[in-house]
Amino acid sequence: MGAACMLLAASHRTAQAEVLIRFSHVVADDTPKGQMALHFKTLVAQRSGGRIRVEVYPDSQLYGDDDEMEALRLGAVEMLAPSLSKFGTVGIPEFEVFDLPFLFRDLAQVRCVTRGSIGRKLLHRLSRQQMVGLGFLDNGFKQMSAGKPIQNVQDFKGLRLRVQASRVLAAQMRALGAYPLVLPFGETRRALAAGVVDGAENPVSNFLTQGLAPVQRAVTLTSHGYLGYAMVSNPRFWASLDAADRAMLTQALNDALDQGNRLSADMNQQALVTLRKDPGVQVHTLSPAQRDALRLAVQPAYDDFERRVGVSLLRQVQRDCAP
Repeated sequence: MGAACMLLAASHRTAQAEVLIRFSHVVADDTPKGQMALHFKTLVAQRSGGRIRVEVYPDSQLYGDDDEMEALRLGAVEMLAPSLSKFGTVGIPEFEVFDLPFLFRDLAQVRCVTRGSIGRKLLHRLSRQQMVGLGFLDNGFKQMSAGKPIQNVQDFKGLRLRVQASRVLAAQMRALGAYPLVLPFGETRRALAAGVVDGAENPVSNFLTQGLAPVQRAVTLTSHGYLGYAMVSNPRFWASLDAADRAMLTQALNDALDQGNRLSADMNQQALVTLRKDPGVQVHTLSPAQRDALRLAVQPAYDDFERRVGVSLLRQVQRDCAP
């Protein structure tokens, strides 16, 4: 009888230890974020012996830009990887520093932030809004696309340009004389095709995976802003895990993020090669003078950020991560 009870208890513990992680995101599987999520799923299955299962829902299959954060808070999903721009709209405006145009020269400067003390502080601040911050992922630098080349300040005048819900991004476009329109990522292609918006800003890999070439015939390599993501979890779910499972998941996620960051750089390089071969798309570059003119024109976005968020964070980024 005692042995039977012990067997029953052991079976109960095993059943209780099984874990399901629903990981929702808004982009395609063949993007850096999509590939990172699938790699994380594989690593967790291998390292847990199948006891912890990750279900990945790409392309807004479960939740989109407008409702994924609320879904996480309610426990409808366990993990997300929202773009950094979204965190400003849920009460953490410090994350908008990543949206400032021409702030980062290259990914090495971005790494200085995301892998250093600034990044750790930002992830910790997510606890204010019922999220556990787990790490950062690149998507790369954004380029401008439209029906015409956008190389000079005057080229932006009067254009309706899709942006994420970020006050910095809206201020950036207004400073250039354009009209910012906030649209969920999944609706961008349809809006471009219908003429609701005239252009958008995306890493080249997103431009290709979203099929924007037929509706955006000109891409200008501005590299004016960085697009990245933060991996977050529901705090009740994360606290429910035992220490060993949290450690395993953290290491699996770090490994997946490292691979995702390498893949992001490779995919954007390959996407640019592919794009240059597309006879229907014109790829343009900026001269140093054009870049300087754009950088000067977007200064009001910095002024607005400093008024709302303060100067200390921006100064720390500029000081600690100077080229």
